[in-house]
Amino acid sequence: MESALKPFRVLAYVVGVMLLVLCVAMVLRYGFGDATMSKITAPIHGGFYMIYLLTVMNLGMKARWTWPYMLGVMLGGTVPFLSFYVERRVTQRVQSALAAAEA
Repeated sequence: MESALKPFRVLAYVVGVMLLVLCVAMVLRYGFGDATMSKITAPIHGGFYMIYLLTVMNLGMKARWTWPYMLGVMLGGTVPFLSFYVERRVTQRVQSALAAAEA
């Protein structure tokens, strides 16, 4: 489970940052008519989000999460700033589970 936590944490931050960049790109696109940044950022965010979903599945299967919890963690990458919060909560949950398993 510990081996699956690090990729999840990295991807949660990458997806969170890319989502914020995508929000800026959308403001530029629809607010100022400049679609250049969004044409580059949107596919990059989408690719990282797909990898994020795989890391959540990997961690969720190893940690034996319920499907509703796993889906909630997956949705964390779709709302700006939420992935940072979800990453912190998941890390605390996994670390406490690891500590309980060692005790």
